[in-house]
Amino acid sequence: MASNQNQASYKAGETKARTEEKTGQMMGATKDKAGQTTEATKQKAGQATEATKPKAGETAEATKQKAAEAKDKTAQTAQAAKDRAAETKDQTGSFLGEKTEAAKQKAAETAEAAKQKASETGQYAQERSSDAAQYTEESAVAGKDETGSVLQQAGETVVNAVVGAKDAVANTLGMGGDNTNTTNKDTTTEKITRDH
Repeated sequence: MASNQNQASYKAGETKARTEEKTGQMMGATKDKAGQTTEATKQKAGQATEATKPKAGETAEATKQKAAEAKDKTAQTAQAAKDRAAETKDQTGSFLGEKTEAAKQKAAETAEAAKQKASETGQYAQERSSDAAQYTEESAVAGKDETGSVLQQAGETVVNAVVGAKDAVANTLGMGGDNTNTTNKDTTTEKITRDH
């Protein structure tokens, strides 16, 4: 009878060792998978950020260029108006006054148009930069949520494996079911062993 108990204890020990080994392997694999997922998420967020940087830079550069062009055009128009005013200076007073006034008005209109265009271009650049920043933030949040979900699933898998292993050991030792009956059996077995 003692040898049956020793054999059962040996088998239980073997089962426990295999269960612990499998649990350790599963936990290691789960940690690796979570690490890979986290790294992939970081990489995606970094790539999204890097992808938006050139676009934002290009938009800002385009805005600067358009503003410079508008400024040049305004300067050219003003210079042209000045030149025209100088040319008409020699003409009669009323004709000169009309030409000068028209040139001033034309210069003012051109300057206003250039100012409006520069404002619109700046607004467009700001909206594109804001869109790019929003996209980057949403990508990072989505990656974070995905990582949390994977980690939670991995934790549940490990817990289920441990519970299954515990039940397997309990069943192997014949300890499944009501714990009170098992304790009574062990006590009875000890009494019989002592009497003999």
